[in-house]
Amino acid sequence: MTTFALLPGAGGAAWYWHRVVPLLEAAGHEAVAVDLPADDPEAGLPEYAALVESALDGRDDVVLVAQSMGGFTVPIVAARRPVRAIVLLNAMVPLPGETAGAWWDAVGQEDARVEAARAGGYPTELDLDTYFFHDVDPAVAAGGAEHERDEVDRAFETPCEFSQWPDVPVHVVAGADDRFFPLDLQRRVARERLGLDVDVVPGGHLAALSHPAELAAYLLGVDGERAHTL
Repeated sequence: MTTFALLPGAGGAAWYWHRVVPLLEAAGHEAVAVDLPADDPEAGLPEYAALVESALDGRDDVVLVAQSMGGFTVPIVAARRPVRAIVLLNAMVPLPGETAGAWWDAVGQEDARVEAARAGGYPTELDLDTYFFHDVDPAVAAGGAEHERDEVDRAFETPCEFSQWPDVPVHVVAGADDRFFPLDLQRRVARERLGLDVDVVPGGHLAALSHPAELAAYLLGVDGERAHTL
């Protein structure tokens, strides 16, 4: 039985994975969605990684799955404990020692977002409905209101302390309709920082909410292969 450790993005809510967890469990695996203390001004990336480690205590066959900003926690966890594979979903891919706050300019995220908006014919002004919930069922989106919290500055300011990506299979997967981190941006970052191609699944930035079945099927496929080893 594989344990899928599911890390959320900014805001830290494990709720983000609530539509994927039962699908992985129905396939006979364990799914651990980790809540991160995004609104705690004393909690940065080391504290996030420690919480993930604690949640995985006693588990050996672990696949780390990170959404968006969760990509900054994954390499720290992988440097501290064994994992079998890593999946980066619409994720920020850090360099050793980089901060999440510096990542945006370093990869040119804003220019890529605006360029994609102009090409796609949707507004360049950043708002939640256009960039995050455009493909999410409104009833599903409404259920997240009680789990919302702002990401405080601490996690953006602490360096991602790791020396290199671990020698395990790393899979980079992007939503075909991600407007926040457009597909072309994700492909370029994955190629430049990891030397990897990107796998594409349906959905936007919040693919676990809009297309849980397709994403779960992808994760179960990852569980059965060992491609893309760095």
